[in-house]
Amino acid sequence: MTKTALTVRDTTLTYPDGAGRLTALNQVNLHVPGGAIAAITGPSGSGKSSLLAVVSTLIRPDAGRITLETPKGTVDLATLTRREAAALRRSSIGIVFQQPNLIPALTAVEQLEAMSHLGQRLFTSPTQRRETRTKAMELLDSVGLADQHAKRPAQLSGGQRQRVNIARALMNDPALLVIDEPTSALDTERGSAVIELILTVVRDHNAATLLVTHDRTHLPHMTAVYRMIDGVLDQDPTVASVA
Repeated sequence: MTKTALTVRDTTLTYPDGAGRLTALNQVNLHVPGGAIAAITGPSGSGKSSLLAVVSTLIRPDAGRITLETPKGTVDLATLTRREAAALRRSSIGIVFQQPNLIPALTAVEQLEAMSHLGQRLFTSPTQRRETRTKAMELLDSVGLADQHAKRPAQLSGGQRQRVNIARALMNDPALLVIDEPTSALDTERGSAVIELILTVVRDHNAATLLVTHDRTHLPHMTAVYRMIDGVLDQDPTVASVA
């Protein structure tokens, strides 16, 4: 199995705050190997979203190193230009947003196909289109939605839309999967089903995974659990994870 890993070293991020600066991340250290899930908990405003943004290359930190080991080699995410970061997100990083943000006019399978075509030529060969459709259908089948492939977002339940969201994030075989509050808009039963799905797909796809959540119910199933307070990240001693 191809080796992947995310490593965050002494990473600091600050924002302007009047005459001074507010520290969102304070020398954060974290290591997540492929196939593992590191859960991040903590109160609102503690820096969890900032950490996700930094490892997703959406924001460049003030200091520190963020290395992502991919099948194509190891890259320092903190040094990328905007163009390089955008290319890496398309090829190696899958992002599961809190809200699915699906395109209303596209069917479930088309949502995944659109992700595959990002950054490519507008016109692809019939063979490429068939291969893309086959892969999209296989991913939808893996999340239990093959029979819903022709439905648009308005025709799907909240749990089904989140499953499409997860499948879409896997379309380009990411080395890193970043997941933000995947169960916040779901009831307990659907939330549990989504977490079970995430545990399965992370293992099957061997992605290093960072998951932010307020729901502590599922924390014992995670590989490691961390708590962030005022930009400082520490392992959560109150949770016995599977690691």
